[in-house]
Amino acid sequence: MGDACFSTQLIDGDGVFNVSGLENFMKDVRLGECGLSYAVVSIMGPQSSGKSTLLNHLFGTNFREMDAFRGRSQTTKGIWLAKAQNIEPCTLVMDLEGTDGRERGEDDTAFEKQSALFALAVSDIVLINMWCHDIGREQAANKPLLKTVFQVMMRLFSPRKTTLLFVIRDKSRTPLENLEPILREDIQKIWDSVPKPHAHKETPLSEFFDVQVVALSSYEEKEELFKQQVSDLRDRFQHSIAPGGLAGDRRGVVPASGFSFSSQEFWKVIKENKDLDLPAHKVMVATVRCEEIGNEKVASFTADEEWQQFEEAVQHDFVPGFGKKLSSLLDRCLSEYDMEAIYFDEGVRSSKRQQLESKLLQLVNPAYQSLLGHLRTRTLEAFKESFDKALEKEGFAVAARNCSQTFLEKFEKGSEDAAIQQVNWDTSKVKDKLRRDIEAHIASVRATKLSELCAKYEAQLTKALAEPVESLLDSASEDTWPAIRKLLQRETKTAVSGLESAVSAFELDEASEKELLVKLEKHGRSVVESKAKEEAGRVLIRMKDRFSTLFSRDADSMPRVWTGKEDIKAITKTARSASMKLLSTMAAIRLEEDGDNIENTLSLALVDTKKPGTTDRSIQISDPLASSSWETVAEEKTLITPVQCKNLWRQFKAETEYTVTQAIAAQEANKRNNNWLPPPWALAAMAILGFNEFMTLLRNPLYLFAIFVIYLVGKAIWVQSEIGREFQHGFLPAILSLSTKFVPTVMNILKRLADAGQEPAAAPDRQRELELQPKSTRNGSYSNVTSAGSSSVTTSEIGPEYSSPVAQ
Repeated sequence: MGDACFSTQLIDGDGVFNVSGLENFMKDVRLGECGLSYAVVSIMGPQSSGKSTLLNHLFGTNFREMDAFRGRSQTTKGIWLAKAQNIEPCTLVMDLEGTDGRERGEDDTAFEKQSALFALAVSDIVLINMWCHDIGREQAANKPLLKTVFQVMMRLFSPRKTTLLFVIRDKSRTPLENLEPILREDIQKIWDSVPKPHAHKETPLSEFFDVQVVALSSYEEKEELFKQQVSDLRDRFQHSIAPGGLAGDRRGVVPASGFSFSSQEFWKVIKENKDLDLPAHKVMVATVRCEEIGNEKVASFTADEEWQQFEEAVQHDFVPGFGKKLSSLLDRCLSEYDMEAIYFDEGVRSSKRQQLESKLLQLVNPAYQSLLGHLRTRTLEAFKESFDKALEKEGFAVAARNCSQTFLEKFEKGSEDAAIQQVNWDTSKVKDKLRRDIEAHIASVRATKLSELCAKYEAQLTKALAEPVESLLDSASEDTWPAIRKLLQRETKTAVSGLESAVSAFELDEASEKELLVKLEKHGRSVVESKAKEEAGRVLIRMKDRFSTLFSRDADSMPRVWTGKEDIKAITKTARSASMKLLSTMAAIRLEEDGDNIENTLSLALVDTKKPGTTDRSIQISDPLASSSWETVAEEKTLITPVQCKNLWRQFKAETEYTVTQAIAAQEANKRNNNWLPPPWALAAMAILGFNEFMTLLRNPLYLFAIFVIYLVGKAIWVQSEIGREFQHGFLPAILSLSTKFVPTVMNILKRLADAGQEPAAAPDRQRELELQPKSTRNGSYSNVTSAGSSSVTTSEIGPEYSSPVAQ
């Protein structure tokens, strides 16, 4: 029984409240789980009136009882607390120290009043133990104590309704029906005599107390009857808080979990002799206890394994169903709070519930924000991937619009999935951030795509212009720049049309589209200008090439052979004029149809330097090329300044002068080579003076035969050495070449003659034919110095040559 009732001294004789003992008691009896389903019963009465004995028999407690054999003395000191056995609902029993004890003395009644007031404040049922023979006495039956308690109770603004159960001990033969009216009348007199606040002047006793009376026989004389009566009384305590029970109409009940704190505060206020405001006390208890419950739930939620898993998961990736699962966790936590705090003051409970909800939401908000961040990142990555695929099937603007709308809607759905039921957090900032990220990515891709398109059409335009412009500039005729302008307009129009069609899918504004098209047009002009500047840097080489082509080749593009009949001066002037036209063409950029006089200026200054009729040396003509700019030509369009043209022409003439000189020398050498026979008069003199010798040869055939043989050998040497062809290159080169060929040629002829003498004599005719028709099988390269004036011009002929005397 001792272990079951958990007897604990709640307040000691000195009025010290046993806080730890009460906390342990509540844990032992699991009072916190009872909610409002519990009752508190206390007993007060004179010392040694059998209070503890009554409680032990009535509730199965083990309070210390007085030993009658040792005399009548104080047994219970302070206030003791125990749990009733086999009583439903959970019933707490308080045994108060007896009143009117000699140990306290006559004047020390403060603790009696404090304990009595404490019992009335915390108890649902107060047993007032009194002797039967004290009924009707003025100073007995706890009347002074009741008067004091009633007076103090008036300090309560809205006291709880308490059941006062008067237990008449050692009932005499007087029937209870006769005793009860007397007792009720005495109690009413006490109530009427107590000064009351104005608000309770007319308040009846029944508003604060439910007075009931029960009588018990003497425990010592009629123990069995006493026990039977106690057992009957015990049955009345079963379900005492139910409607119709002993405490069925109680009010202002403190939830069981707040009993400890409430009791401490009650005793503290009573000890300090302050006004006992039960409503304020109720609110205070509810405030403290609800806050404790809220803190416990926050700690429980923080330590919850499922929440910790969620918190860990959202740090790394998006968690599907986060809102629903987390709402369930929060709802469970709040529901537990509601279950534990349901019996406390509604206003306090709701306020603390809001605070708890706020704390929990603050706790989960970082995880929620992290989740939204992952959702935004995932949505953005999915948008990028989908957008890239959409660009392969749709136009840029359509794909961007559709994908943006689709994935913003997906983000909204994801936000709804992540939404927590207990709060309506605004996701507009995250959505706006996602929208800005999507727009930034679209802008980046748009810029890249437009850059690629521009680069594509710029490359096409460059390819379409570069080589044709170079070819046109190389031709350098009067139609060069008009042709270039026409080419530029045609190709630029084609490229601009293509680009305009391509960027239409981007749905750019008019200004942006025009900017791209103008940029492409400028690129076309820059290609032409760049190529013109590049060609202008090689103008001297181009001039020399053109001069060499026109000077060294005839109208059929065949190499010239300077035979002496060509007009070198006219050819030179024509070639230089063509080179001058090339220089004038390259002197400036002419992409607009603005006329200029560059060609005339160059022609007058460089080619037509001598003008007819200008013979007076006193007339000084100013140099038109002594300037750094051309008239009517802007500086940015100038490629070669007049001064540079003059310097280039001087260098050009110096480098082509040698070619002209060589041509003249070759022409004179050819004339000399064509006149190698003696003059006619010399031939006539030789015929007259050599007549005798000629007749001698006719008279002697042997001489004639020898001459014929010499002729054949000489003719063979002439053919094989190609003497006539060698002398076409000049006398000195011919002598040098023949000096190297003479000995090998003679040795070759002798070898052939020796080989022919060894053949059978049956073929003398064939042998003679072979001797008369020598065969040349030489392979190699022959240097042919032409009159082009270039020291590096070489003509190579590879392969066998066959010549005959007839052909020669």
